[in-house]
Amino acid sequence: TLHKPTIKAEPSSMVSSGSAVTIWCEGSLDAEIYFLHKEGSQKPWGTQTPEKPENKAKFSIPSVTQQHGGQYHCYCYSSTGWSERSDTLELVLTGIYYYNKPSLTALPSPVVTSGGNMTLKCVSQDEYSELILTKDDQKFLSSQNSQYIHSIMQYQALFSIDHVTPDHRGTFRCYGYYNQTPHWWSVPSEPLEIHTSGLSKKPSLLTHQGQILDPGKSLTLQCFSDINYDRFALYKLGGADFIHHGVQWTQSGLSLASFTLGPVSSSTGGQYRCYGAHNLSSAWSASSDPLDILITGQLRFSPSLSVKPNSTVHSGDNVTLLCQSPYKVDTFILSKEGADQQPQPLKSKFQVEEFQAEFSMSAVTSALSGTYSVPVELTVSGPNSSSSPPPSRLLPTAGLERYLKALVGVSVGFLLLLFILIFLLLQQRHQRKFRKDAQKDTELQLPAGAAEPVTRDRGSQKRSNPAAATQEEILCEIKRVLGREMSADSALQGWWRGSGVFAIWV
Repeated sequence: TLHKPTIKAEPSSMVSSGSAVTIWCEGSLDAEIYFLHKEGSQKPWGTQTPEKPENKAKFSIPSVTQQHGGQYHCYCYSSTGWSERSDTLELVLTGIYYYNKPSLTALPSPVVTSGGNMTLKCVSQDEYSELILTKDDQKFLSSQNSQYIHSIMQYQALFSIDHVTPDHRGTFRCYGYYNQTPHWWSVPSEPLEIHTSGLSKKPSLLTHQGQILDPGKSLTLQCFSDINYDRFALYKLGGADFIHHGVQWTQSGLSLASFTLGPVSSSTGGQYRCYGAHNLSSAWSASSDPLDILITGQLRFSPSLSVKPNSTVHSGDNVTLLCQSPYKVDTFILSKEGADQQPQPLKSKFQVEEFQAEFSMSAVTSALSGTYSVPVELTVSGPNSSSSPPPSRLLPTAGLERYLKALVGVSVGFLLLLFILIFLLLQQRHQRKFRKDAQKDTELQLPAGAAEPVTRDRGSQKRSNPAAATQEEILCEIKRVLGREMSADSALQGWWRGSGVFAIWV
């Protein structure tokens, strides 16, 4: 009896469209013929006779297309009979859907302590039926249904990994596909490197510029430790990769790395951690404590800050700092200038038509004296959200200014229209009077016995006034030309003739 053969694909069972792949079927030495079968096909996809003394057959596909995606298995035959069917090989084509690639992030960080838990989040703009995770170009976990998340207006799937071990280190990617064509996958996300951290001491992370900065300011984060680490890495929550940096040594024996991030902008804000590692180890240290960097000026309004009972108190008294905003905010953050402490966040509450938060200080001391400020943190959701204040809360002066501008515009338009109508009426009256005078001149004749009509005398007058004669001849020519093209009662005729007369005399 022939043994059950094995089947595999090289270089991988995940193949980009147009590339080459080889399917190997390996069985018993006495196998005479190998058959490759694709699910859904009535006939064997291919047959091969192994070259002795080999016990395997090679099925080559020089350029894969969509028709090659699917499930394969193989079996072999000898004079003693047929073998069992091999396990199933799934051949997947990637890059079929290439318009929007998914994105993959690790929560809370791509560095996970051995034994800890981690979640990988795959997000896509396209509505794929399933999102799937791979590790080192092999399927890692079962696919997950994509779920629409209204707050980000995208689709996502969460992949949970419990009890992380060093074996989980590697390169992860995610893809999307539709249920009708499960072997046609999208382009992959950018690769995400997952690292495991050991039990070595965590480093410290700080900045000398403060955690709340104005846009354009410089920012340097320093990661240091009294452990002799050979390298440090900085990670921003939600980012795809580390920022690596070599180590400097201080006179006090600390290992130190400085990460320059300025000039800062809105994209710089976020939560940062750093890690240390030795050259001979692939494991990173435990994570530093998180450091939040906040960038001001990202909203179009500022909250107000007041002190109760007043700004001057005695040592030991209780003080409340009240922060208020007429616009919706989720969190207020209180900071003291020059202080080393982390800024204090506090959720806002809606009271008396305002959002507010009360920062209470009990038994104050002189150490709490100083200047305080309150940036705000805003979360926007929904397709029509905006960080700008709602229109219904516009100041009255802004509405009055727009009203006055509209009134002036309408008035100017009305006056212009009235001027045009008056001009047309005057020109039309002038034309009618001119036509009547011309008709009277042609009808008048000299008395009986005269040799010439009165028009000769008028001609003599024209000759005595050449300028008037020229103007009248031009006017008659304009009347003759325009009279052929439009009726005498046409409003357009009155406008054009009026314009002509106006142009001539002016």
